Amino acid sequence: MLERKKTLRVLIAKPGLDGHDRGAKVMAKALMDAGMEVIYTGLHQRVETIVTAASDEDVDILGLSILSGAHLGYTRKIIAGLRQAGAQDIKVLIGGNIPGQDIPLLLEMGVERVFSGSSPQEVIDYIDQFMNSKALIADGAG
Repeated sequence: MLERKKTLRVLIAKPGLDGHDRGAKVMAKALMDAGMEVIYTGLHQRVETIVTAASDEDVDILGLSILSGAHLGYTRKIIAGLRQAGAQDIKVLIGGNIPGQDIPLLLEMGVERVFSGSSPQEVIDYIDQFMNSKALIADGAG
């Protein structure tokens, strides 16, 4: 694991009526164990609630856990809401049951990365690599 320059703040959200939260809870715990500050919004969150929480909490990353099949609609609305709130710099990651053919559409919308069937360590490694590369560029070292 790479050493982080700051404690990353991550919001984990479950949009809509999807009632399966085990994966979101496992991911939240793994991210906390990796030294990140995690806010978990719980089940059945509205798009507006997720956008407001992400913006108000000044998170670096918004992790969406979506198993309901409604990932395209929710993601489109959440990313539009983040842009409208001036929070477009928040990186959006998605996990859940995401069909392969939908991944390019999600990336075009502005999703940073889709994790479908990934282990928590794969997500942590990606966050470490991605965020550290951004920090190096911001510091002028890259």
